[in-house]
Amino acid sequence: MGLNESILTIKGVGAQVASKLNKLGIYTLKDMIEHYPRDYEDRRKITPIEAITMEEHHNILASVATPPQVTKKAGKIIVTFRVKDSTGSIYVTFYGQAYMKNNFQMGEKYLLYGKVRRKYAKIEMESPEYQKVTDTENLEKVAKITPIYPATSKLSQKVIRSLIEKSLALCVPFLEDCLPEAIKKQYDLVEKTEAVTSIHFPKNGTAFFEARKRLVFEELFMLQLSLYRLKADFAQKYEGISYHLPEDFKSFLEKLPFSLTAAQKRVVQEIVEDMKSNLAMNRLIQGDVGSGKTVIAAIALFMAVKNGYQTALMAPTEVLAVQHYGFLQSLMAPFNIEIALLTGSTTKKQRQEILEGIKQQKIHMVIGTHALIEEQVEIPKLGLVITDEQHRFGVRQRLKLTEKGMRPDVMVMTATPIPRTLALILYGDMDISIIDELPPGRVPIQTNGVESSYHTRIYRFIEKQLLEGRQCYIICPMVEESENGGELQNVLEYTAELKADVFSSFTVEYLHGKMKPKEKNEVMRRFSSGEIQILVSTTVVEVGVNVPNATVMLIENAERFGLAQLHQLRGRVGRGVHKSYCILVSDSKNKVTQKRLKIMEESTDGFVIAETDLKLRGPGEFFGTRQHGLPEMKIANLYTDAKVLKEVQYCVKNILHQDPLLKKSDYRELVKEIQELAAKEVLHRAL
Repeated sequence: MGLNESILTIKGVGAQVASKLNKLGIYTLKDMIEHYPRDYEDRRKITPIEAITMEEHHNILASVATPPQVTKKAGKIIVTFRVKDSTGSIYVTFYGQAYMKNNFQMGEKYLLYGKVRRKYAKIEMESPEYQKVTDTENLEKVAKITPIYPATSKLSQKVIRSLIEKSLALCVPFLEDCLPEAIKKQYDLVEKTEAVTSIHFPKNGTAFFEARKRLVFEELFMLQLSLYRLKADFAQKYEGISYHLPEDFKSFLEKLPFSLTAAQKRVVQEIVEDMKSNLAMNRLIQGDVGSGKTVIAAIALFMAVKNGYQTALMAPTEVLAVQHYGFLQSLMAPFNIEIALLTGSTTKKQRQEILEGIKQQKIHMVIGTHALIEEQVEIPKLGLVITDEQHRFGVRQRLKLTEKGMRPDVMVMTATPIPRTLALILYGDMDISIIDELPPGRVPIQTNGVESSYHTRIYRFIEKQLLEGRQCYIICPMVEESENGGELQNVLEYTAELKADVFSSFTVEYLHGKMKPKEKNEVMRRFSSGEIQILVSTTVVEVGVNVPNATVMLIENAERFGLAQLHQLRGRVGRGVHKSYCILVSDSKNKVTQKRLKIMEESTDGFVIAETDLKLRGPGEFFGTRQHGLPEMKIANLYTDAKVLKEVQYCVKNILHQDPLLKKSDYRELVKEIQELAAKEVLHRAL
């Protein structure tokens, strides 16, 4: 029996249960035992019935005092009976489960765990978890620390716990320990079998902490080791192109449409030093929304072209590529630099001309989307590659573009403020420049979180802005209504509603990712030119769209987006001279959601927001839709486990320094595990 056996091999799992487990990402026995608890309840404490508190969960040991009765109320089956201990009695009720009548016998003792409430004149425990107790002398066998798992509404905690127990019995004999003995000893880590068993069913607090420490270390260790090996090509400082400052460099800087901030000047200096060096540049430019990364890219591109090299800038969306093209063309035209735009919607004829122009080196700079990495695109003298919003591209895509040149300089830009702990993993191979200053004159965006009952007031406010000549974005989480999305705003219906009723005297259009590139570009052109006053969109506008006249960003169902994503969306307004506003609409009562939206009201600092998002939601959801591509963390939290991450990085660097190819016999299991990860291509998406 191997760990990769289907969950159908577990007794009691048929097609129906398997389908429910699949929704939790569980397909194999390995997935099952790695479905770690999200919380624990200490059920070792048993509360006497007389001491229970209303509206709280309790663990009671009681015997059945009355035979279970089955009644029907409003078409619903109800099973009710009374249980008692030496201090008192309460009622136990199950809804819609007639079979429960046969699960409880008069006079028998049961351990019951559930919420106690007063209902009419009775005190009852509704649908408790229960276990028959035959030996009250050895209660620790049933009254123990109980795991609480991520679940679906169709799978009870009791069922999941039972399946985990069965899976552990099947898997434990086959668990291989990939960590070498020396590492376990050095970092005081328990054995793998002990860790996996204790994380699910810890005997006490010490067992839990030791199990978690081991599993967190291993998870971060495997991830870091795999990434370091994948990134080996980038991590080495290759000999590259040594550029010199062109004669008209100063003239180019003087012709820029605005003065550089001190932070921009510092980053430009770092880039110039990199490019003058004979080692290939590999630098990440990290700057908050509106901090002016594109102008820095323009300076690097100009320097490379003026040294006789060709350059390429790859953007994740056509809308952004078109925008970059327009901006760069206006800067480069006075210096006789030929630029081309290559995207999915470039016509066959245009494409052929552009490809020929690049091949003949008549085109010095090519801006585009994924279209740039296609084999037919030959850039014979590629000297500089820039990727924008790099976390949206995979390592293979980035490599494909850089491999078109002979060790070109590489620059990556991102407006997503990544907390240092996450940057260490994502960009451990790169030099990092941070633009930590916004251009002067940027008016702070006023942000307010409100409930949907405020819509009438919001619409009046938007109307006032439109009448003053401004424009507005409205963001929805969905393109169209789905089966489960009844309460979520969707772009198509919302646009139709606004056109027909609320804003019938204004121009309202929609934009979403499923539209054809030509349609998207046309809508963005009309919005940029002011022809469209209200743009109803999905998050397709979150990256790079620049419309200085837009002053209102209304985000519906704001709880559906990550904080970093909300911050990116908010950055689409406040780009001109007018006061701008961001309105976050959410009816969520969830405390974490409310904390997150409060941070948006209080802070405009992307790094503060990013740290908070990582702390509140964990790395898996950091980019809203897992855009960073990191494998999902099953147990580690990059915020709370930052100390372990540092230990792991030190450990991994040490191992690779001593044995870069992991040839020692101690590393046999380690290599096997890495190969399995690579085979799944989980990590290939991570860079």
